[in-house]
Amino acid sequence: MSAPAAEAVLLLHGAWMNRWVMGYLAHALREEGFAPRSLSYRTMRDPLEIHLLRLSRRVDSLDAERIHLVGHSLGGVIVLRYLQRAPDRRVRRAVLLGAPVAGCRAAANLARRAGGELLMGKSVSVWRQPIDVSVDARFEIGVIAGTGALGLGRMLIRLPKPNDGVVCVDETKFPGMRDHLILPVAHSVMLVSPRVAHQTAAFLKAGAFRR
Repeated sequence: MSAPAAEAVLLLHGAWMNRWVMGYLAHALREEGFAPRSLSYRTMRDPLEIHLLRLSRRVDSLDAERIHLVGHSLGGVIVLRYLQRAPDRRVRRAVLLGAPVAGCRAAANLARRAGGELLMGKSVSVWRQPIDVSVDARFEIGVIAGTGALGLGRMLIRLPKPNDGVVCVDETKFPGMRDHLILPVAHSVMLVSPRVAHQTAAFLKAGAFRR
């Protein structure tokens, strides 16, 4: 029987996507010595509680001594909600990429438009819950926000600057985060950015971004 991976990383994609979009980041983290895995979840068909249950079961199944989480956009919000519940004791660090944990103006605006709720599916409930950014201090959470304002959000609402085209920088901040980094990348470009991948690996290794 092989020994458990010392540092497993579970990756969560954002809305309207699947685990394949995390392919580049998974490859980059593997090159850094991690054992990455990606979780697919039905962002539109299932509500938050189902997402959390799926995440919990996937974490439980990982054969690793230490587990880290990386979530992009909605995936980052789900990661934070998971850490607020009863996470696996092996979970140590997390990196949230363009995750609107402090509310999402673009999502709220879309939900108010005709057909918006249908487009967002059951994930609309995530944005209607009271905002809760509390998290146990034992978790080290790093946040990467973007300022490459190119994305769906620009077509829905005039977003306050700085933003990544979907999520505003102020929507990514919360008191319990360990480190916060702003990079000149757009919301979806984060997933294929070598710089984002490099900084994600740096935080997972040391609990801080490189400057």
